[in-house]
Amino acid sequence: MEIWQVIARESIRDLVARYNANGDTGRFAQVRELFNPEATMDIGDGRVYSGIEEVMTIFTGTKEATGSANGLTHVRHSTTTHQIDLIDETHAKGRLYFFVVTDIGLDHWGRYVDSYVSINGQWKFASRKVTVDGWAENSLFPH
Repeated sequence: MEIWQVIARESIRDLVARYNANGDTGRFAQVRELFNPEATMDIGDGRVYSGIEEVMTIFTGTKEATGSANGLTHVRHSTTTHQIDLIDETHAKGRLYFFVVTDIGLDHWGRYVDSYVSINGQWKFASRKVTVDGWAENSLFPH
């Protein structure tokens, strides 16, 4: 394995970790920095969000829908089994599982399918598809 491959893989893992940590704590300005300006995101609601402005509405909309009105005080995303396929020095694809813990415990779980791009040495999401495989009966997230 060449050194650029090691750096790319670790940078992509860091990207995903920052997505989880910043998103879970409502630091959306930091989440915004993780996406390519032309990024797309599909959350399974029947549309594909295109461009950073549309993508960011997913986060602000979720915050509004899951606010303190329903008792939600914390969200913790955890990801596992992150498979990274490097295409070249500036493009990669990834697949990983996630689960989300909230005040109720295990809330929902599923999979991410990602495309990544390196821009000026920084790995960013080019696209992200979210598939939720299941929800707890008393999930605090809309579905």
